[in-house]
Amino acid sequence: QVQLVESGGGLVQAGGSLRLSCAASGRSFSTYLMGWFRQTPGKEREFVAAITWNIGITSYADSVKGRFTISRDNAKNTEYLQMTSLKPEDTAAYYCAVRQGGLAYSPRSYDYWGQGTQVTVSS
Repeated sequence: QVQLVESGGGLVQAGGSLRLSCAASGRSFSTYLMGWFRQTPGKEREFVAAITWNIGITSYADSVKGRFTISRDNAKNTEYLQMTSLKPEDTAAYYCAVRQGGLAYSPRSYDYWGQGTQVTVSS
């Protein structure tokens, strides 16, 4: 059974940094893409970043490009989202997700989800 567990969310001032982690278990992820999405109340879940598991190709939403960095540790089955220069508009619940296959930007394309971790950026 696939399980994804996020951690690292919290409250931070604008301009600050946070690092989110997502520990995956339950199977081999050698062919899986891992992604991060975020969601605020009343809005659809939106793509933030993704990384292929095997050769580390990355993709970012324009809104976070240059500020967020996605990475992964294959030995630990863990992915990370380093967030810097945080803005109040980055406030959201952040979710990690996995899918078998290539880059994808719709949440409907992902097969498994974590429970989410809240990030709040104060102005």
